[in-house]
Amino acid sequence: MQYKIKPPHHIEANIDLPASKSISNRALIINALTGSNKWPENISTCDDTKVICKAFKQQPYEIDIMAAGTAMRFMTAFLAASEGEHVITGTERMKQRPIKILVDALRFLGAEVEYTEKEGFPPLRIKGKKLMGGRVEIEGNVSSQYISALMMIAPTLKKGLELKLLGNIISRPYIDLTLHLMHEYGADAEWTDVDTITIRPTKYKERSYTIENDWTAASYWYAIITLLNDTDSYITFKGLKNGSRQGDSAVKYIFSLLGIKTSFADKEKDELTEVTICKQQRMLPRLEYDFKNQPDLAQTMIATCCVMNIPFKFMGLSSLKLKETDRIEAMKMEMTKLGYVLHDSNDSEIIWDGERCEAEKSIVIDTYKDHRMAMAFAPLSVKLGELTINNPEVVSKSYPNFWNELRNVGFEIEEIE
Repeated sequence: MQYKIKPPHHIEANIDLPASKSISNRALIINALTGSNKWPENISTCDDTKVICKAFKQQPYEIDIMAAGTAMRFMTAFLAASEGEHVITGTERMKQRPIKILVDALRFLGAEVEYTEKEGFPPLRIKGKKLMGGRVEIEGNVSSQYISALMMIAPTLKKGLELKLLGNIISRPYIDLTLHLMHEYGADAEWTDVDTITIRPTKYKERSYTIENDWTAASYWYAIITLLNDTDSYITFKGLKNGSRQGDSAVKYIFSLLGIKTSFADKEKDELTEVTICKQQRMLPRLEYDFKNQPDLAQTMIATCCVMNIPFKFMGLSSLKLKETDRIEAMKMEMTKLGYVLHDSNDSEIIWDGERCEAEKSIVIDTYKDHRMAMAFAPLSVKLGELTINNPEVVSKSYPNFWNELRNVGFEIEEIE
């Protein structure tokens, strides 16, 4: 299936953002560890969260988390520290995504985890039990989801956990988000050194909890307002926080460099409030930014900057090669179709210095089974006049209502079989 997208020229809209997938997935794991039967409110309806909900509701022997990388990591640690035996598996792409670092750490803590196919990769057979805990060292430049998975089960370990992160620590905001959620449920956990997190054995407390909406989802609307040639357009979101712990709340700063103003109705940092964005006539002529703490924003910024003719050097992108697809290669390929030649280096940087090539006459963007590819490119229709995207249904992984929201604000979307 394809969508042919044609944009409006003016937008005045209230957008109903999805609940944060990152917070939902963490809250579900921690809530389960409390033993509570009452779930948090405003749970995300995206695919990644649904597979966790399904696992907790049905408790099958074989848990299929599909393409949900977060669910694979979080559920692996949860199952290892909980009574029972399970096999956890996923799509063919998931079976190519490494999990050895997490499995090695869990084994060190006393977990019984074995590979059922290829060494170092899912599927896994897990015999859950009460784990001893202790001190573990793990590389800080791997996926923060490994670190968060270990952190969340740590209060249930007999000795708690002292987690030392080696080398450069990436995606620190996601680690801090996990700490914040743990504190909300009564955990005794803190940074005790610049590279060490100490979590003492304690019992999580049952409580009611409302999930904040998703700042990452807001980024696609920031791109749309940026690309509109209209300073009277604006978009308002509900259910966000001025002092959000979501790493991608940095989107308000990053897009300020492209002339977007963000206003909060309520200045209280921990209160859910309305956020309004609009365009101002100012932007930087060239950008350099390190995305190590916000890798999920990179694709949107790459696509947006190119069509606005803003050269850039973006760093801290090593984790993009291990996502739903190799996002660095995917971005290079798709931007070439539009006539932009990107270069990468060190498996962690992507650069556009203004180099152009001949664009394809009939452009169709491939999504590589990656939700963020579809949503990063959709806003470009504003600048290009129209754009066709293959397999648009992939957005269900994180933002199921994305296309409907575009229609609601005036985008014309034609479905092509």
